[in-house]
Amino acid sequence: MSPEQVELARHALGLPNRSNKSYRNRFVTAEDDPNWCEMVRNGEARMRSAKTLPFDGDALFWLTIKGATAALKGRETLCPEDFPVVVA
Repeated sequence: MSPEQVELARHALGLPNRSNKSYRNRFVTAEDDPNWCEMVRNGEARMRSAKTLPFDGDALFWLTIKGATAALKGRETLCPEDFPVVVA
């Protein structure tokens, strides 16, 4: 992941924060966003098309475990609600 993609992924996870734990896993942006599309191609993220969502506008992206773990720094961890197989 590029440094810019890492920062986008961290934002999607709600990092940084005081608890050093992710608390979400989502990012809404244009369906053709080059950073997110590359992360999808690399298996680091998934996408739900804007036309399948109940609100107008942009697509919904979320991280796979591969993308989420690549975005962690230091002692940060992933929320078991969003990543139960890895964290539990």
